[in-house]
Amino acid sequence: MRFFSAAEIDGLLTFPALVDALGAAFRGDVVTPTRHHHEIARPDADGTLLLMPAWTGPEVVPAYVGTKVATVYPGNAAKGVPSVMGTYLLMDGATGQPLAALDGTRLTLWRTAAASALASRMLERPDSKRMLMVGAGALSPFLIKAHRSVRHFEDVAIWARRPEAAAEVVAELAADGIEARVAEDLEAEARQADLISCATLSREPIVQGRWLKRTAHLDLVGAFNMSMREADDEALQRAHVFVDTEAALHEGGDVAVAIKAGTYEASKVAGTLAGLCRGEYDTAAERDDVTLFKSVGTALEDLAAAILVWQLAN
Repeated sequence: MRFFSAAEIDGLLTFPALVDALGAAFRGDVVTPTRHHHEIARPDADGTLLLMPAWTGPEVVPAYVGTKVATVYPGNAAKGVPSVMGTYLLMDGATGQPLAALDGTRLTLWRTAAASALASRMLERPDSKRMLMVGAGALSPFLIKAHRSVRHFEDVAIWARRPEAAAEVVAELAADGIEARVAEDLEAEARQADLISCATLSREPIVQGRWLKRTAHLDLVGAFNMSMREADDEALQRAHVFVDTEAALHEGGDVAVAIKAGTYEASKVAGTLAGLCRGEYDTAAERDDVTLFKSVGTALEDLAAAILVWQLAN
């Protein structure tokens, strides 16, 4: 059995290839049982244990089975340790033989960003020029690179509660030849942005619906539980809302929180990422209004990314 480190995953994956692989997976035959979700009591901040299995359907050749074991510890940020960590186990779907273990933390960063880019490729206006990244955590540079792989931005701004954190991401991107800048005025930047991507652990809405341009696309990635929120009710009400899976209607922040509070109705959700990939929605007609994508993550994405790593290495 082979182990793929974070560096090896980085050396094999590209966002154009991964975005296409996710699109094929959402259109294809992948079984994704309900993930196991367990809360872990901790004295500083409760953690979460996630078990996320998935496997290819009986007609898919070659066949694969995989599962991710991940932990989410919000309190890790104060300790200088990633909030999300995990390991992915990929197995031969025909025999059950273990094939590889992969750095699940790195795989999650890649597939999460690629899923957002896949959605924006179908929902965001083709002529988008200005991107605003809200949040400067581990996902931030991945989201910027992923979105840049499907759109040609002339300006990329990064806003964070700590400007020095945004500056660190700017420097990291510069080392890869990507130009970005630190955003100081969130509202002013949001009013001008064609794409706003949020990856934070905020417990209060950061982005206000009244700020959004009529043609803006809002990508909500960070708020992962019912106590978190990145966009307000007005943002949801103004937008054509799409979710990665129907799980986003009852778990994760933003959409599920608003539905539970009675300020937004599940029936208003326009559709899922799978439906978008299968051409079930006329997205072209919706590009003249606000679009919104909320992701909570799905084991299908992990499996597709792990398969791509395995196939590129063999």
